[in-house]
Amino acid sequence: MKASALMAHWQQEYGDPVAEHHYPVSLNIKDAARVEALLDMFPGLSRERLLADLVQAALNDLTSGFPYVAGNTIVARDEEGFPLYEDIGPTPTFLALSRKHRARMDPGQH
Repeated sequence: MKASALMAHWQQEYGDPVAEHHYPVSLNIKDAARVEALLDMFPGLSRERLLADLVQAALNDLTSGFPYVAGNTIVARDEEGFPLYEDIGPTPTFLALSRKHRARMDPGQH
């Protein structure tokens, strides 16, 4: 989800599993004021949920911008028959590490 879609998202209720590990953060005054402004705009939204959604949006934005780096191995061909090469950039590493940590945090996840 893009950060720009958060306002519409906050108007709906949903519940993803929450990690048991907490991530305390300190914000600079400008960012803290913006968080408080959003909380004023959406009085039913908890500070914890707002920050969790902001982190999720930022991570999605960040990871969608990871560069594709073509490797030497052909993994598929496109509809015109041109080779598609494996991605050896940061995306596969990030995805593998994310799966590893998710499995550790949620053993019931497949």
